[in-house]
Amino acid sequence: MSVEQLRPFPTHFRLKDLAAISGRVFEFKLNPHEREAAEATHAWFDSRNVYHGLKKKRFLSHRFDSYAGMSFPDADVSHLETCIAFFLWAFSFDDLSDEGALQSKPEAHQVGVDISMEVLRNPDAPPPNFPYAAMLHDIWRRFRATASPGACNRFFHAVESWMNSQVEQARNRATDEIPSVEEFIILRRRTIGGPIVEAMVEYSLDLHIPEQVWDHPVLQEMSKAVIDIMTWPNDLCSFNKEQADGDFQNLVFCIMIERDCDLQTAVDVLTEMLSQRVIDYERHRAQLPSFGPEVDAELARYNKAIEQYTQGTVVWYYHSPRYFRGQEVTGIPEIVVPVYERTTPAPEEPTPSASKSARSAPANVSPSLSKQAGLFVNTPVQHNARLSLLLVSLVACLLCASFVSFPSFPLNPRLVLS
Repeated sequence: MSVEQLRPFPTHFRLKDLAAISGRVFEFKLNPHEREAAEATHAWFDSRNVYHGLKKKRFLSHRFDSYAGMSFPDADVSHLETCIAFFLWAFSFDDLSDEGALQSKPEAHQVGVDISMEVLRNPDAPPPNFPYAAMLHDIWRRFRATASPGACNRFFHAVESWMNSQVEQARNRATDEIPSVEEFIILRRRTIGGPIVEAMVEYSLDLHIPEQVWDHPVLQEMSKAVIDIMTWPNDLCSFNKEQADGDFQNLVFCIMIERDCDLQTAVDVLTEMLSQRVIDYERHRAQLPSFGPEVDAELARYNKAIEQYTQGTVVWYYHSPRYFRGQEVTGIPEIVVPVYERTTPAPEEPTPSASKSARSAPANVSPSLSKQAGLFVNTPVQHNARLSLLLVSLVACLLCASFVSFPSFPLNPRLVLS
């Protein structure tokens, strides 16, 4: 399926209160330690030099600290700090492919994935210079300090799957190809980072659940349902921002093309799919068998926490300025949203740490990977070279124009060579 098959967008569309749909089953709760944890984590993020100036201010305005407070309500201060750091890393790295330097550049994205995976494979090595991988290095160290071996194993493989799905999605963007609805749902469970979230929920409460429990078919179906319930509202809330950025990797657009329908119909179809998925989750939860008193108690804590995470996520979609551009949308049964005009992406800001990664080899990363890491940034040398080339071309054009306009003017060879 191709972007060219999309029907023209209307000027507005209507969106129901998605938090009310999920809130019928999932509890919403706030973490009282949010402010304390946020202060420490923002200082840590500043030290990583990922963003600067207005871009940094805009990124932090999305309130990822608030998101963590809504999504990990029972975590203590130390664990909540790691959860906030996790969001800052995940969203900044995700934005590289969604709207930044790696959009529609799968080869460049693969370099970032390779550098980051080295961090997970060699956790005791020094952090690399690539700032996104350096953030992951810190998060992985904190995670391993208290999480169970099973949770560490799940986090490792979940991050690997998520990063590979980002590369796959970048390939789709590069070709303007849109998967089928069924294919996209499976891919989206990975691109949203659902399995990473599940491992983070385990970490946030230091849960210890036997490995064989996670393989039970009912728990597997509950996992798929809960990830869909946290993901589909994201596609409904974010597609307007994404289409304005020229990004059509979204379930709303998959439905539009597969069903050959207009935007409002696709929004209504996905909203109904969400309602049914909540019912599915309830049914699966009721079918969960007993694994013994101790395991059942830990599993009950996990299920409650993942439900709180899901509801906190859906609520945050409405509270964050990331998706609705200042429009009042909270607590309204149905909102009317204007379709945003297409925007021209702003150029990426080079950062000191990123430029450094293009010049020196990160720890435990081969020189070839380090050399390729230069794909992520435009260094000052590159900018100066491009500027010099531009000036030379401009002078050449002016001289040529002067000669063409005034052919009788005697051209002095000495002037040209001097």
